[in-house]
Amino acid sequence: MQGVSNFRTTFIRGLKGAAAGLLAGYTALAVAELVASLARPEAGPVTVVGGAAIDRTPAAVKDFAIRTFGESDKLVLQLGILATLGLLAVALGLLSLRYRRTGAAGVLLFGVIGAAAALTRPDTQGPVDALPSLVGALAGAAILYLLAGRIVSAAGPEPLAGPEPLAGPDTAAGPEPVAGGRQGRWSRRGFLAAASVTAVAATGLGALGRTLSGRRGQGAVASREGLKLPAPASPAPALPAGVQLKAQGISSFTTPNKDFYRVDTALVVPKVDADTWRLRIHGKGVARPRTYTLQDLLERPLIERDITLTCVSNEVGGPYIGHARWLGVRLADLLRECGVKPPSKGGPADQLVARSVDGMALGSPVEDVMDGRDAILAVGMNGEPLPFDHGFPVRMLVPGLYGYVSACKWIKDLELTTFDAYDAYWVKRKWARKAPIKTQARIDTPKPFARPAAGAVVVAGVAWAQHRGIDRVEVRIDDGPWQDADLAPQAGIDTWRQWSFPWKAAAGGHTLTVRATDGTGAVQTEERARTVPDGASGWHSVFVTAG
Repeated sequence: MQGVSNFRTTFIRGLKGAAAGLLAGYTALAVAELVASLARPEAGPVTVVGGAAIDRTPAAVKDFAIRTFGESDKLVLQLGILATLGLLAVALGLLSLRYRRTGAAGVLLFGVIGAAAALTRPDTQGPVDALPSLVGALAGAAILYLLAGRIVSAAGPEPLAGPEPLAGPDTAAGPEPVAGGRQGRWSRRGFLAAASVTAVAATGLGALGRTLSGRRGQGAVASREGLKLPAPASPAPALPAGVQLKAQGISSFTTPNKDFYRVDTALVVPKVDADTWRLRIHGKGVARPRTYTLQDLLERPLIERDITLTCVSNEVGGPYIGHARWLGVRLADLLRECGVKPPSKGGPADQLVARSVDGMALGSPVEDVMDGRDAILAVGMNGEPLPFDHGFPVRMLVPGLYGYVSACKWIKDLELTTFDAYDAYWVKRKWARKAPIKTQARIDTPKPFARPAAGAVVVAGVAWAQHRGIDRVEVRIDDGPWQDADLAPQAGIDTWRQWSFPWKAAAGGHTLTVRATDGTGAVQTEERARTVPDGASGWHSVFVTAG
C-alpha cells in the first residue's frame, strides 16, 4: 500500500507541476498579447516566431505545406507553435518541482528567443517589437516560480485519510500529525487558489489584449467602409456572351472576392488605414522621387481590367488561380512621372522591388512592367475596395507574371534597382528571379474518381496563359488521339478561358487528359515539374469510372 500511496503522490505532484507549467505559458502569452496590443499587434510572440519559422523554412517544405493544408497552412503553423510551447511548458513545470529557478529561467529563455525573432523580422520596428515577448516571459517566469513554490511547500505526500506525520526538507523531524495534515491541506488549497487566480487573470489579460488589438484596426476598417471608388476613365470591355459555360461543375469565370485564393506569409492580415497610407517611389534611375497618398491615386485616371492571377505554388490541376475585375492606376505612368526608363530605353534599373507593410519584398522586371501591358496599382476588386486579405488599400498586379514576383499586397514602397544588386524574399529562397506564367489547362468536371453514367458526359474546365492567351485546348481519352475541345469566347489575353468536350463514355475506367496551346502557338509541355523554382508544368489528368 505504501508503494501505491507513493505513486499516487508522485503522480499528483507531477500533474500539479505540468499544470503550473501550462499556466505559466498561458500567462506569458496573455501578457505578451496585451503588451503587443499596446505596442504593435504584429509583434506578438506567436506571430513573430511563426514568421521567423516561415522565413527559415526551405522552399520545398513551404510547397508541401501549401499542397497539404491549402489556405489553412498558417492556422496549422500557429497551432503547431502553440502545441510545441505547451509541451515545453509542461517540461519546465516538471523541472521546476526540483529546480524552481531553472524552470523559471527556462521561461525567460523562450522570451529572449521570441524577442530575437521579433528583431530579425523584415518589418521590425526595433526594440519596441521585443517588448511583448520579454514582458510576457517575465510574467510567465514569476508565475511558474510562485506555483512551483506552492507545490513544494508541502512536506511530503498529502494524507489519504486523517492527519499523518510528514517528512521532508521543510518539516522538523518527529511525528507532528496535526500540523502535518494542516500543512498538506494548506499546500493543496494554496496551489489551487493560486492556479485559479492565475487562470482567471491570464484569461482577462488576454481578452483585454484582443479587444485593444481589435480597436487598433477599427480606423482601417472605417477607412475602407468609407472609401468610394471613382468611375474608371478606361472601363473594362463587357465580357463576351458565353464566356461562362453552363457545364455543371466548371469554375465561375469571375471568382467572388470571398472565394479568391490567398497565399502569402502574413500570419496576421495587415489592416492599413487608408487615410495614413503612403507609397514611396525611389531608387536607381528615379529622377524625381515621389510619395503618393491614396487620394493622389484616386484623383488620377483609373483603368479597369479583367486579369486572372495565378500563384506559383499552384500544382498541375491545382486551385490557386482566380479571376477578378480590377480597378487601379497604370504603374508605368507613375514610374514615367518619376523619370524612370526601362532598360530597353537606357534606364539603369532592371528590377522593381515592391515592399509591403509586413516586410515582404517582391522583385519584378522593369521591362515587363513598362512594356505596355496593364500592370497596375489596384485599389478595387470586383467593384469594391480591395478586401484586407487581398491588399487593402493598394496592391500591385502585373499580368503574365506569377504573384511572387509581381503581386505585392499592402504595398508601401517601390524601389528601382538591379537584379545583380538585390535578391527579393523568394529569390533568396531559391525561387527564380523571373517567372512568366506557364501555359496550363485544368479539368474541372468530372472530378477525379467520379463515377458518371456511361453515355454522354461533358468534360469541361479552364485554361490559361496570361498575357499570351489561349488558342486551343485538346482532350485525350486514355491513350487515344488528341481531340479539339470547344472553346468559350476569350475575354482577353490576360484572362483564363473556359472549354468543354462532349464525350461518349464507354463503361469502365478511363483516364482523361487535357493540354492547351497559347496565343504564340506553343503547346503546353508534357514534362512534369514541381512548383519550385518557377512554377509547375505537365498535363492534367483525372481517372473516372463510367457505369
